[in-house]
Amino acid sequence: MTVRWGVIGTGGIAHSFVADCTAAGIDFVAVGSRSRTSAEAFAAEHGIPRAHGSYAELVGDPDVDAVYVATPHSRHAEDALLAIAAGKHVLVEKAFTITAAEARRVVDAARRADVAVSEAMWTRFLPQMRMIRELVAEGRVGRPRLVEATHHQALPTDPHHRLNDPALGGGAILDLGVYPISFAVDVLGVPTAVTAAGTLSDQGVDTQMGVVLTHDGGTQSTLHFGLDLRSPNTASIIGEDGRIDLDDTWYTPTTWRLRDRDGTVVEEYDSREELTGYAHEARAFEAMVTSGTHEGGVMDPEETVAIMAVMDEARRQVGVRYAADTAESGTPAAD
Repeated sequence: MTVRWGVIGTGGIAHSFVADCTAAGIDFVAVGSRSRTSAEAFAAEHGIPRAHGSYAELVGDPDVDAVYVATPHSRHAEDALLAIAAGKHVLVEKAFTITAAEARRVVDAARRADVAVSEAMWTRFLPQMRMIRELVAEGRVGRPRLVEATHHQALPTDPHHRLNDPALGGGAILDLGVYPISFAVDVLGVPTAVTAAGTLSDQGVDTQMGVVLTHDGGTQSTLHFGLDLRSPNTASIIGEDGRIDLDDTWYTPTTWRLRDRDGTVVEEYDSREELTGYAHEARAFEAMVTSGTHEGGVMDPEETVAIMAVMDEARRQVGVRYAADTAESGTPAAD
């Protein structure tokens, strides 16, 4: 079975995803935007046969089997639920939603509709991460005790940009922090405790945040992310008998080294020729669709909900509030 894809949204991530996946032979048949002009321009650029002037038209297209949701994450829940209601399988760009409660609604709706749903955390599907999981599972670093990871970028400072607007889920955590948090959960499991501190902008979103996660057995993750500076963006998995060091930029195809307890390199890998690698997550999602197995895998929906809950708690401690938090609690956000 060939999975026929539709795309909701025509922003930068949609262009990157579609270009990479098209080169890998993935079949895109339609794109939808709130602007027909934008949809037509996107379709022409990527050789997609049909352009729809609304998201409702896109999910109503009978030739679309699976939908890639590439809108800003403030719209992810709404757009994913629209596609699920139309009986489409849905791959949702990260961050999956704004809150864990929204994520739960999407996952539960997909189960009721018997369609696949997954978070497009592309890093997890890269070959380098499969190798690293195998090294950890084989005990090559001994018992993992610590994960360290950073993600910093110098992003637009315009207060009206979506990254800086709390009404649009702005701040570092959903755009950048989701990477190291998901990485820590991937390696050490869902944390049992969250401790966070951060710096807020005048608009009330986090410009920088540090998070310490405690996992089963007392293992820890120390994570830092921010949208107002650049850093090497490296990561390490440190065990009792060795460590794995991932180089800049660790969440993309990069280089890594396995070191023994004394720091001697015993294995290394270079995946920088991988280009972007978005096709790996698309192929994995297609396998979920065609096999009928809609749970489990590299990015299980339940783990996505758990990661959203970690980010909810980190935001709560730092003082970042979104409209979705207010709607769910039924109380007004703090001034």
